[in-house]
Amino acid sequence: MYRILLVDDDPNLRQVLGYHLKKEGYEVNEARDGREALELLKEGTYDLLVTDVRMPRMDGLALLEQSKALNPDLPALLLTAYGTIQDAVEAMRTGAADYLTKPVEKDQLLKVVRKTLQVGELQRENRRLRQNLEEKAPLDAILGTSPPIQQVKEMIRRTGPTDATVLVTGESGTGKELAARALHRLSHRALNPFVIINCAAISGELLESELFGHTKGAFTGAVSDHAGKFKQADGGTLFLDEIGDMDLRLQAKILRALQERVIEPVGSATPVPVNVRMIAATNRDLITMVRNGEFREDLFYRLDVISIRMPPLRERGEDVLLLLKTFCRPSAGNQRKRCNLV
Repeated sequence: MYRILLVDDDPNLRQVLGYHLKKEGYEVNEARDGREALELLKEGTYDLLVTDVRMPRMDGLALLEQSKALNPDLPALLLTAYGTIQDAVEAMRTGAADYLTKPVEKDQLLKVVRKTLQVGELQRENRRLRQNLEEKAPLDAILGTSPPIQQVKEMIRRTGPTDATVLVTGESGTGKELAARALHRLSHRALNPFVIINCAAISGELLESELFGHTKGAFTGAVSDHAGKFKQADGGTLFLDEIGDMDLRLQAKILRALQERVIEPVGSATPVPVNVRMIAATNRDLITMVRNGEFREDLFYRLDVISIRMPPLRERGEDVLLLLKTFCRPSAGNQRKRCNLV
């Protein structure tokens, strides 16, 4: 039996919607607002979240963001009496599976609920199958049998099960993200989130918000609380790609997060505890950057607990043919051409 959490500050509407859902055979729990719903989500598991958008204390969009941090696989339907395009766009951006306008017709509600539950079940099954494959062969994505790549794999095998912070270095295209994923899959955190952020792709102010989150009203456009990447990765692994491009001010906040296991969202002075394993990667020479005052020395040594260097292809001569066969064959098949490798 599917479990549905129904959230609305209107008791009459909750009663009507709950009646229709229960009559359809669903188990329904109810909450009066986002905060009450969040407590129920922490206490039990649900297959679907159905929530109003406009509510006191915590609105539906903020609840949706918090629910995704708790369970990324939980689908959500948002209800609103306003039905504006802006609300719809914001709801879908935040991760809603669908969006319904009040008053909701019974048949439309049940149709959308059935569809959303079916899609959610398929997504969870796909995630389980993918996870099983990843757990069986976490190092298979790193192709190669040459001595340099074998050394990398052995280092990942030994380091993966630990909680040590790892710095992965190497030129662009050498597989730093593959190494980080393998480290995560070999760890006791493998069933928890693996969260990636590219520090070179986001400007300083936005990067701070993306990493640490922000509170409602912290800056123009902050219409609700936002859980940053640290909070999203809680219990799992946070992969900071291209950390050498991060400015010195943010480096100080990363250092504090590593040392004290707490973060402060933008606009808040309240420390938030986080439990993440950090893996960082860069294609830059951090030692030279430290000498030039471009990278914090204390952060470098906190990150460089274990260092894994991904070798470039020119140092992996024995792997060239294997990589050509792997990547050329599908291309040749699609283009109906023969790929001559020898």
